[in-house]
Amino acid sequence: MTEMTLSNLKPGNKAKVIQVTGKGSARRKLLDMGMVPGIEIQMIRTAPLGDPIEILIKGYNLSLRKSEAEHIMVQSTGV
Repeated sequence: MTEMTLSNLKPGNKAKVIQVTGKGSARRKLLDMGMVPGIEIQMIRTAPLGDPIEILIKGYNLSLRKSEAEHIMVQSTGV
């Protein structure tokens, strides 16, 4: 199992959130949306130009900018 940022995850892959980096309100926003360590997520798709990305978390679809996704460290758990 490899550690990477959420922005590097490929569509269809699942991962577990390891850490949310960043500072201030941007970090708080991610945590409030459920992006907490230990939660499992699945990459659904990326926009045609690669930004934003869509993930499945806690039963709902969430779209994030790649710049936001780069602050989320995940550990791949496979497909």
